This record gives sequence, structure tokens and C-alpha cells, in this order.
Amino acid sequence: MKPIPAKARAVIIGGGVSGCSVAYHLAKLGWSDIVLLERKQLTSGTTWHAAGLIGQLRASQNMTRLAKYSADLYVKLEAETGVATGMRQVGSITVALTEERKHEIYRQASLARAFDVDVREISLAEVKEMYPHLNVSGVVGAVHLPLDGQCDPANIAMALAKGARQRGVGIVENVKVTDVHVRDGRVTGISWESGGERGTIDSDIVVNCAGMWARELGARNGVAIPLHACEHFYLVTEPIPGLSRLPVLRVPDECAYYKEDAGKMMLGAFEPVAKPWGMAGIPEDFCFDQLPEDFAHFEPILEMGVKRMPMLGTAGIHTFFNGPESFTPDDRYYLGEAPELRGYWVAAGYNSIGIVSSGGAGMALAQWIHDGEAPFDLWEVDIRRTQPFQQNRRYLRERVSETLGLLYADHFPYRQVTTARGVRRSPLHEHLKARGAVFGEVAGWERANWFARDGQEREYRYSWKRQNWFDNQRDEHLAVRNGVGLFDMTSFGKIRVEGRDALALLQRLCANDLNVLPGRIVYTQMLNRKGCIESDLTVSRLSETAFLLVVPGATLQRDLAWLRKHLAEESVVITDVTAAESVLCLMGPRSRELIQKVSPNDFSNETNPFGTFQEIEIGLGLARAHRVTYVGELGWELYVPTDQAAHVFEAIEAAGEEFGLKLCGLHALDSCRMEKAFRHFGHDITDEDHVLEAGLGFAVKTAKGDFVGRDAVLRRKDEGLSRRLVQFRLADPTPLLFHNEAIVRDGRIVGTITSGNYGHHLGGAIGLGYVPCRGESEATLLSSSYEIEIAGERFAAEASLMPMYDPRAERVKA
Repeated sequence: MKPIPAKARAVIIGGGVSGCSVAYHLAKLGWSDIVLLERKQLTSGTTWHAAGLIGQLRASQNMTRLAKYSADLYVKLEAETGVATGMRQVGSITVALTEERKHEIYRQASLARAFDVDVREISLAEVKEMYPHLNVSGVVGAVHLPLDGQCDPANIAMALAKGARQRGVGIVENVKVTDVHVRDGRVTGISWESGGERGTIDSDIVVNCAGMWARELGARNGVAIPLHACEHFYLVTEPIPGLSRLPVLRVPDECAYYKEDAGKMMLGAFEPVAKPWGMAGIPEDFCFDQLPEDFAHFEPILEMGVKRMPMLGTAGIHTFFNGPESFTPDDRYYLGEAPELRGYWVAAGYNSIGIVSSGGAGMALAQWIHDGEAPFDLWEVDIRRTQPFQQNRRYLRERVSETLGLLYADHFPYRQVTTARGVRRSPLHEHLKARGAVFGEVAGWERANWFARDGQEREYRYSWKRQNWFDNQRDEHLAVRNGVGLFDMTSFGKIRVEGRDALALLQRLCANDLNVLPGRIVYTQMLNRKGCIESDLTVSRLSETAFLLVVPGATLQRDLAWLRKHLAEESVVITDVTAAESVLCLMGPRSRELIQKVSPNDFSNETNPFGTFQEIEIGLGLARAHRVTYVGELGWELYVPTDQAAHVFEAIEAAGEEFGLKLCGLHALDSCRMEKAFRHFGHDITDEDHVLEAGLGFAVKTAKGDFVGRDAVLRRKDEGLSRRLVQFRLADPTPLLFHNEAIVRDGRIVGTITSGNYGHHLGGAIGLGYVPCRGESEATLLSSSYEIEIAGERFAAEASLMPMYDPRAERVKA
């Protein structure tokens, strides 16, 4: 065994492709004194048996950027290290067997063009020419990406390891990390054992790249890494005479992928109901191991495969393989610093796309560790999106049985998971359920997405066209615009920041001025050093020393981590109080009339103007009425003690009959906010989007003094904006916008729609998206001709920098 140092700048745990990539990229950044420890041998967990498919196109621009980086890196690694990577850019073909799937892959092709990925929709004749062995019966569409490829996963990891060693990284096998040391909320080192020897390494950075062991390792230090292994199956045939170099083939409607390699054919699957593995822990001696065969489980995939690829019916089976791979509750991997523990970094949970992801993920994480902030928006895979309850092993077992199959399921908009549901519920859940609510899930919260009518099916019927709840959303939307609607938004994250220095801390972190009187509500962002948006929130000043921060439920853990990371010597207490209060949003032009029926307080503009709150009596209980809105109408968010929420709901419902009160879901809320061009964090605004380019300069007060990001805001003001967030409305009322459709300016693709929905009041699909505009005036930007490309078809669009609905906010402030 090589000598293990007593100190290191960083310790990487795990010698799969992920750990090797992080080590390689940290070394490329000039880091020395890095140690990588592998419990057995390099690649011995899951890397060695991965299929090695390299597909460049992902669901977002930055995930595609990382996948393209991986492909480019793997092409160059062999020349750099002398280790053959097996990287071959044979291209890939995806075929559709239904019209819905055809629409999906054509949407993906439009997205690929927007991301500058080489792509082409191809005919059945072209499919047959490229893949003569394929039975094209039932194929209705196909897409070809010529620069996709395949590789040798184990050798990719070995090449990365050699490249890291060449730059001074110490890589030691057969060493198990037994403990991560912690002091004062941050990492201080690790303990290890090997062959009866034991030792420690002092280090303030530890990177958990332990794959399917990552959850158990993190749990020892209270770090949530919710993942669980599943059995993953594929077979490899005997050599087939005449089998030549072929593209990778995906037939997602049959849950299958095909790869030619050395004259043999591989058939792999992502079956709809997977088999979780390792519930009781992974055996200590697990190394290059296979799991027991289960041919009956794989047989339905093989039967479809023989029909789709008839040569499989006569080819002998060389290998029937079953090995474990780790999956996460949302099919996205984990990257970043754990919110629970400073200096504890994670790169794990790759959901069977670890080879194509790890090159780019290792680069991004290394840069993140080096700079102290992410190189670009990585929220999709940020470890801070996890929820503490997701560590529960029963929850993980149930959920990953579904998420494996979702990789190849139709990626319909608004698709809801069906397993491990009902963990987090509002006190109003049963009330809403009894009144027709159809629920979706965010961060474990059950939230009413829409309300079914009497006798209507309470299920989603998914489609890329108008789904079965489209008319329900319209009725709810128009009730908010013309009457009054009630939303349950208990899932809001609520953070109490209090203490002698609470104002000083928040003034330093927030771009808006929070030195306001108690009773005021301030809309603001927390920025990073680049002037980009880390958090989007409202802050209510409760007293001289206490503030309530309200954030999206999905970002609560991220926002808590950001606050705590920046807490220095201030005398401040930061508390998650999400569960303490329910939130009922009463919205619409008749909301004042209704609330006056259930409360004796004064809700006039003079007493309770927009941007203020007051303590109120309501029904037989008490609440706090916040005069704010996310739908663009007169309205109140009512913060009610959880134990009184059901009573307050019943009081509002009873009084609301007179005013035509309608219960509304999150789909209607989203369509209303789209008409008003209200931004949504994670889509329209991210830590890569400058606050001025996002059109949120009105919430930035540089005159108040110094705050994080202030210098970057002032620089951008001087330099001018390079892009602007623009609102679009399609002229044709039929097509729909969801997310990632291509924005076409004067015939050229210039960006993508960041979020979209149907504007039932405005009468067409509405979208937001960034348009490059360096050196241009607003008049020039808006004088262009705009179209939105949807699945290869372009539709004319109106563009605006002001909200198309109520641009002067007269209805909000009425």
C-alpha cells in the first residue's frame, strides 16, 4: 500500500468515474496534496459494468453543456494519458412508436438546435439505411444526433485517474474511510483503515463520490444524500456475422436501448417497475460483483427486442448481466456542498448516466470548490434541493422503483410521480381532497394542482396537447381575474431571522432595502458576487429585531444554507418555521369584499396598502394578512397558525358562497403569474442570471450601502445589458408553451423559453425567455420579428418587456 499522508488539501472518497473526474479536474486547476481513497479497486462499484452511452442532449442548456464537455474530454483523454478510452462517435438514433413520442423527440430536436447540438429529424428510409437490422414497423418518427457515441467506462475512469496521478494526485486503493471528522459545523478530516492499519488525514474538504455507498456514508455525519441502488439489466449476444459499426439506438416506447460493440449486440432496458437492491446494506466484500439473474423480469423487454431486432432471435446470449446502479427520487444526480456541513461536497447518484455526466460534473464541481461558487447554474443537480425526510429508506425503495423507468417514459409536461406520495400534507389536505383536488408533489408537499368537477375523473391524462384539466385551469384562472379564488400555499418555505444583528445580516445579503418599519413587506433577491440571483423572496419585518422570509418550498434548504453560510459574528438566530403556519391565498377583485365578511379588521388601501401586513381576527381565530400577490390581482396571503387553518378555511368557504369563491390550484396560479410576467426561481431566474437582465432592477437599492453583488450591479449598469428577459404571446391560440421551446428572432434561434403556460385571460400561450441585446435599445429589441419553434414548427409571437397583463399594476394596488 502506498503511504497515506497525514494532511491533504482535499480527500476524495470513491474511485469510480465520478471520483476520478473530480480528482483530475481539481489537479488541472493546480491543486496539489489531493488524496483519492477507494475502498476496494478503482471502478469496482458500478463504473466497470456501465453501458457507456454518450448522449449529448440533456433537458437543459447547462446539463447539455456538461454532457458535451464529457464527450469532448473523452475524445482527448487517450492522447493525453495513453489509456484507450474506447470513445467512438458513432451517433445515435431515437425512434418513436406513437405520435406523442414523436412530438417529444421533435421538441428535443428543436432544443438541440437551440443548444448548438448537431441534430436532424430523419425519415424511415434513412433509419433503415443507418440501421438495416431494425424492424421499422410502427415507427412514426426518428431523430439522429451524429456526434453522440459510446465508450469503455472502466478505461475512461482509468484515463482520468492516470491524468490525475500525472498532476500529483495520490490515489490509494483498498482503503476504507470509516469516519469524517467535524468541528464547529465543518469538516476537519477523515479516519481510514486498510488491512488492519488505521490512520487519519487532516483536511477541510471532503468529497463524497461513493456511489451507492454515498447515502450511508453521508448519514454518519447527518448529511442527506437520498439515493438507493436498483438492479439494472442488459444482455450481450455472441458475435453476429456481418455486424458492422452502428449508431446507438434508443426505442423508449419499448424501454430499450441497443449498442453494437466488437461485433456483438447489447440490449439494455429501463423497465417501468424496477427492482430496488441493497435495502439492508451493501455487503462489505462487494467488488466487481454481479447480482443474481432474473430472466423472468427481463423477458418482456427481450420479447419486444426480438421483434424490433429480429437477429436477436437467432443470436446466442454471451452475457446476461444484472448489476446495481444508484437512483435518486427525481432522476437527477447530486452535486455541490452539503447544506448540513461546510466543506462536505458530494458528486453521486447518477441514475445510470454517470459516464456521460461525470466528465462535466467533475469539471463543474472542481471549479465550484476552487471558486467558492458554482461556475454556472447547477440548480437541477444541486444537493441543496434534497429534503431531510428523503433519507427514509422505505421512501427511497418505493420511489426508485419508479424513477428508473421514468428515464425512458414519456416526459409529458406536468407528469407526476405515483410512488411514495403523501409524506408532507397541509392541514387542509383532506378538505381539498373532498372538494375535488388533484394533487401534485413538490419537495414532498402534496399541493392541489387543479380541482375536478363533480363526476369528473380525478386523474391526469397526459399529452403534449391540452390535457384533461385544461378547462378546469381556465375556470380557476378566470375566477381569479374576475371574481375571487382561494389557493392553499402552505408549502411556502418560512424562515424566521431574528436577533440584535438581524437587520445588518439581511441588509448585507439582500439587494433591496430592508430598513423599513415593522409591518412592511419587501420583495427582494439575494445575489452572489456576480450580481446573479441566489434567492427570490419576500421579507416581512415583524419587529425591530425579527423578520420573516418567505421562499418557494423547493428552495427552502438552499436558502437556509445560503443564510447560514454567510452568518459570521452577528448575533442572529435562523429558524425554519415552515410547519408552524399554513398559508391561504385569497386573490381576485372581490377578495376585499370577502375578507371583510370574515374579519372585523380594516382592509382598505389606507390601512392595509400593498406591501404591508397586519395582525387580524378571522372567524374565531387569528392570522396575519399579507397584502401581496403572485397572480397579479388584489389579494392577501393569510398566515394562519397550523392548528387554526382548517377553521379559517371553513369560515372563508362559507362566506365565499355569496361571492362565487372558487378553489384554485397551482396550475391556475402559474398561468396567472405568466400573464403578469412574474419570475419563477429555477426557471426564469437562477444564480446565472443577472438581476438587471432579469428585469428586477426595481428591487435593487444600491444607494442603501454595501451588499453582496452590489459592485457587479453597478458594473453592469455602466457596461449595459447583454440580454433581457422578454415576455412572449403566441398569435395562434392553439399551440402550448411549457419550457425550453426555441426563441427565433428574425429567422435565427437566439435562446429558449424559460417557462410557459396558457394565458386564459390574454387568449394564448405565454412564455418568458432571454434574448441577446448587447448595445441595443429597447425599441430595437422589440422591433424584431419573433417566432417560437415547437417540435420543428414555428409560430409567430408578440414580444414585450412590460407585463402584458396590467402593466402598471393598477389591479394589484386597487
